[in-house]
Amino acid sequence: MSEQTRVTDKELNEALMNKEEKKIEDEKQKWVQKMIRSAKHHHKICPYYDKKTGMCFLKLGSKCDRDGRFDVCPVFREFIEKKYDEYKSKGLPLPVNFADLVISPF
Repeated sequence: MSEQTRVTDKELNEALMNKEEKKIEDEKQKWVQKMIRSAKHHHKICPYYDKKTGMCFLKLGSKCDRDGRFDVCPVFREFIEKKYDEYKSKGLPLPVNFADLVISPF
């Protein structure tokens, strides 16, 4: 074998770590998409949108620029990603649908 085809232990460990990080990120995005689909099933507009005032409860008092549409809303997605991180950090099982996520005490 030539020197160019050998892989050092450091390179191998870095490649494995990158693959594990990617797997975790894929798992997170998969769960986030599942929660968004579930939220669409349960709600026609964002559950954190106030129709009367047009305010977003997730932004704490600022206007919603999406008029309650939450399927591609970055604020709603960030909220769900934070919930994922909270559940994983506490070692709790992930909720199965959006209704379970909403009624959780965290």
